[in-house]
Amino acid sequence: MAAETDMIKLYSARILGLAAEMPLTERLEAPDATVRRRSPLCGSTVTVDVVVEDGRVAAYGQDVKACALGQASASVVGAAVIGRTEAELVAARDALRAMLKDGGPVPAAPFEGFEVLTPAREHRNRHPSILLAIEAVAEAVAKARETSRQEA
Repeated sequence: MAAETDMIKLYSARILGLAAEMPLTERLEAPDATVRRRSPLCGSTVTVDVVVEDGRVAAYGQDVKACALGQASASVVGAAVIGRTEAELVAARDALRAMLKDGGPVPAAPFEGFEVLTPAREHRNRHPSILLAIEAVAEAVAKARETSRQEA
């Protein structure tokens, strides 16, 4: 019975709502960088495209094939990513990882929406899927920065 209650908490209406209303799900036609991440544990995949202007994400697209938790996480990312710098994305990624793995605080605004995923702390096998979108976008922005340096 306790395991069933944990699963109900884990897949709350808020998580399912985020998963259903994921923003920015169209891939970009001419991205500065694209990154595809896959969780070998569950097979979830996230592909993100970014356009970076003046060090900030100017356009973003994502294709998410993941469980409801991975989709909810990608929804939080999609809602907050425009205008973010590489440093902000890395900080959000690290904070989400610490929140899940070490019981750390919820990431700061504009990524406070990750709070909905705090019940997943106890479900370590779900962490890789939850981290996919934020890891992919942080990697994509770094890749775009490197590409622009090489072209300069």
